[in-house]
Amino acid sequence: MKAGKAATPVRRASIGARRNPASQAAILAAARAVLAEEGYAGFSIDAVSRRAGAGKPTIYRWWKNRADLLMEVYAAEKAGIRAVPSGDLAQDLIAHTSALWSFWCGTPSGRTFRALLAEAQSDPHALAALREKFLPERLQDVRGLFTAAAARGDIPAEEVEARLALYIGFNWFYVLTDQLEAGQASIPVAMRLIAARGGP
Repeated sequence: MKAGKAATPVRRASIGARRNPASQAAILAAARAVLAEEGYAGFSIDAVSRRAGAGKPTIYRWWKNRADLLMEVYAAEKAGIRAVPSGDLAQDLIAHTSALWSFWCGTPSGRTFRALLAEAQSDPHALAALREKFLPERLQDVRGLFTAAAARGDIPAEEVEARLALYIGFNWFYVLTDQLEAGQASIPVAMRLIAARGGP
């Protein structure tokens, strides 16, 4: 290859509905790069396809739309943030929430989370992906914090889902109103309320 000439992406053959691991990795890497460079507004399947050297039909076979692909990019980048019970629900929630907000503020995929939530309100396919796949998978760890607390007798087992909903609502309020930085000081207070023993 001549010096100074941009490398042409290697075209990768599809293997149908079953994902080719090399193609999947290339597409996700390309999606992360496009998101970092262009932001949510400039993110497109066309740009990902060109960068990954993968055909658009392959991408659409594996991800129904750009929101679906962005949710998987988000999930892959957030995988390092784990919620592990320590025996103190309030402290566990404070630590996890602080890490989560840092991710939302400090990474390209984290910063797109608000836009993804907004898009899901007007796109039925994005809403279905958010409700049926994205949320159950992303909330598994934090639900485990509440379940562990209930098993210890710290909170009533029948309140796990309601407290989890309160937790989600608190986080999403600050995400959707773009107040994550201003709301940092409210995290410990809110988490202690959500984790309080004995219920209302």
